[in-house]
Amino acid sequence: MSNDINTDEAKGRAKEAAGSLAGDDDLKNEGKLDQAVGDVKEAVDGIAGKIKHALGRDK
Repeated sequence: MSNDINTDEAKGRAKEAAGSLAGDDDLKNEGKLDQAVGDVKEAVDGIAGKIKHALGRDK
């Protein structure tokens, strides 16, 4: 899932930058949203990893 996280964050940064350059607030906000999605995915992935480890299923 780490690849999806990096993709969302990179896509979000690109959209935010493009929106800033073009003066497009909607695109800029969409970029911020994509970055937030990446952050949420990262948090969920971390929690899932900790649960798997606790249950001994991380092997």
